[in-house]
Amino acid sequence: MLKKVFSRLLSSVAICLLCFGSASAKNGYKITLKFTDIKDSFVYLAHYYGKPLPTIYKSDSTIIDKNGVAVLRSDEKILGGIYIVLLSDKKTYFDFLLDNGDDMTITITTKELPNGLKFTGSKQNSDFIEYTNFLNNFGMKQQALMDQMGRAKTAADSAAVNKKSEELASQLYQYRIDYVKQNPGALLGKIFNALALPQVPQGKHYLPDGKVDSEFAYRYYKSHYWDDFDFKDDRLVNAPIYDAKLDEYMNKLVLQYEDSVIKESDMLLNKTKGTDDMFHYTLWWLTHNSENSKVMGMDAVFVHLVENYYMKGDATWLKPDELQKYITAARKIAPNVIGNLAPEIKLKDVNKVYQSLHGVKSKYTLLLFWSPDCGHCKAEIPKLDSVYKAVLKPRGVKVYAVSTYDDEKLWKEFIKSRGIEEWTHVWDPEHEGRWRDDYNVYMTPILYLLDDKKIIRGKRIDYSNIAGLVEMLDKKEKNKTKTKVTNPKN
Repeated sequence: MLKKVFSRLLSSVAICLLCFGSASAKNGYKITLKFTDIKDSFVYLAHYYGKPLPTIYKSDSTIIDKNGVAVLRSDEKILGGIYIVLLSDKKTYFDFLLDNGDDMTITITTKELPNGLKFTGSKQNSDFIEYTNFLNNFGMKQQALMDQMGRAKTAADSAAVNKKSEELASQLYQYRIDYVKQNPGALLGKIFNALALPQVPQGKHYLPDGKVDSEFAYRYYKSHYWDDFDFKDDRLVNAPIYDAKLDEYMNKLVLQYEDSVIKESDMLLNKTKGTDDMFHYTLWWLTHNSENSKVMGMDAVFVHLVENYYMKGDATWLKPDELQKYITAARKIAPNVIGNLAPEIKLKDVNKVYQSLHGVKSKYTLLLFWSPDCGHCKAEIPKLDSVYKAVLKPRGVKVYAVSTYDDEKLWKEFIKSRGIEEWTHVWDPEHEGRWRDDYNVYMTPILYLLDDKKIIRGKRIDYSNIAGLVEMLDKKEKNKTKTKVTNPKN
């Protein structure tokens, strides 16, 4: 799957990319466009920002005159990268590499794109055209091998095709390696490196005890994933590469536990420290990814990023009101992240007696925020009760249920009609508690799972995955106990 993602990415970039001219000391750019089949029309200059199409950002525009000529020009310093010439129909475009100080002429026949392009004043364009020709030939050979694999009848036939495929891939890999060595610092070389995938050593690999290391390929791939990526080159942000690399690494290679994700996030931010656009994009991406993740516990990552980067002045691009939104969101989440002690709740029960959340004596406590007038609660609570009686109660789980509704009659009728009297039911008609802020209660139902010390072990879960979470926590506790027994302290 990893190879498929980047082969598609490579193909997208390779088909459209064209290269930039020799850099000079002059800031800005001058791009003379000569169209053979278009005149009297608008043309736009845009660039990528981490993601592939359709996410592009327009940066300049001009008019194609009656002779088919248009000039895009700027004296302001720009960040290089993969730029786009986009025609007025917003559908016809081509990609090319642009760097600060470039002065080039492009002759375009739109009916023949992407082949209908000719560049003047750019050595690296010639390099890339040569590479594109190589890549086209590579693609035809690759397709031929796929056809051969489809006709393979024996294991020997398949092995022979696989060997040829590996040799072909090695040629492409070596082509790019040679280019990078011969053109150090070139943007095209940086793109080649950014697209590179780790080459996992072939053969079996063994653990110290002599057993086959089944995770060697994963560990090697992950540990060498960023080897060739230049985190100090801001130009790579203006390319449709970085977003996919981050997604592949953070969401597929990194174990989805908050501690692991925090560690890897800090690693990436440390690598980009001192840059402008690369650090900006990395911090934004990691924050957005954690904030919108459906994986339990990723809100702790969000809080970590806000407290350690936004609140320490690293997000310099944000306006004060924008920064405050991040800080406010983190402060709402911070008290109830997984691993923290659950904030205490003391509210009146159906008999007007105060009941303490921390006073519940049980191996696990299921903290439920619900409302008797909530349609979703009416559907979910009977299912939760079934799981509770069948699985959770025998495992030592008790329920502390907080009603968010102020109608006492409706509340008590619901409890009785659903047969859930054995739960600890409380409510807060005088609004004297801080539980809404402490647990960020903005909807119902919301479920938290607490252990015997009232440490939050699960949050915003539902009836379908509570039992699995309890079982996982029990197994983790048993394994921890076994480890202590087999490795006692001296």
